[in-house]
Amino acid sequence: MKRIKLPLASNLDVEFADRDLALKKVEEWAERGIVKVQVVFGPEGCGKTAWLRQSAVLLKELGFHVIYVDPLRKYFEAYTDVKEVARRLAEAAAETLGVAEVKLASLVIDLAVELLKKKRRKVAILADDVFQAIGLGEAAKYVKALLGIIEYPPASYERVIAVVATSEGITRREIGRHRWADLTPMWNMPKDGFKLLYDQIPGEKPPFEEAWRVTGGNPKLLGELYEARWDVESVVERLVEKKELAPSFTARWRGWLEKAVEDPDALWSPDAPRELIDELVAKNLIAYFLSRRDPRFWAGEPPPERDSELGIGRRVAWQTPLHREAVRRALEET
Repeated sequence: MKRIKLPLASNLDVEFADRDLALKKVEEWAERGIVKVQVVFGPEGCGKTAWLRQSAVLLKELGFHVIYVDPLRKYFEAYTDVKEVARRLAEAAAETLGVAEVKLASLVIDLAVELLKKKRRKVAILADDVFQAIGLGEAAKYVKALLGIIEYPPASYERVIAVVATSEGITRREIGRHRWADLTPMWNMPKDGFKLLYDQIPGEKPPFEEAWRVTGGNPKLLGELYEARWDVESVVERLVEKKELAPSFTARWRGWLEKAVEDPDALWSPDAPRELIDELVAKNLIAYFLSRRDPRFWAGEPPPERDSELGIGRRVAWQTPLHREAVRRALEET
């Protein structure tokens, strides 16, 4: 399979690395087919976009007509002999900001239907962060529309695959209320795979073990550290601001946040305030209700059962060690 290149930082492209188990999951879907939409969720920057773009190439090589859209970046790929598909996607992407994102997200459904009508019997729809583009309130409707293609196609087909990737923790609960999708978690990169990514970074850099301990295998944070010239403090400060860890937030929940910084499973306690948990999930600071560490239930390699150094508990985990450090820093400054 051809390995694609992707931007890790604004001035650095790297070759897709590892994620062998996650790609095998795509091969399984391609071989056996699916009966529900596959919604893959995980920490911000854990590599879902890279995996989806590499999966598009994989599915193309497996004989699928593939439509991939990333509305937030106004980006698309169309691997099909139906030229109209690429033309219409390009027209949608050229729309003004705010319009293009919604058009790209919705157009992928219409174009998949058109491909089936044109007797393309193997079709794959890959949608990246569409829920942010259309609004979380429309997430369930979007998934149901994708499921409609699988269950009520306009023509007979051999395989239809529909995969949606999202970082929105609260989306999981909304979609999980229905039976329209399989919810599959993805975690940050495993250590060996992360080393393959780290090795592609040029110039002076901290030792690998230090980069691993700080990022927990998160590719996006590795890229941010590279752009910040490995200044961890500045990256933490930006996280504090981005996540809006204001004194009013930390002062209100200080006791529970201090416990969670030491052990995220403290939030699994029946006494833990649901309001705080929901806010931490909405801010994409923690992953809550982690699945059993069986690769069958994950898109790729699952996290360890516990890892106090990386902030991973059995049922709750900080998305990365730097997310935990941002909360720790906010507590110290309050």
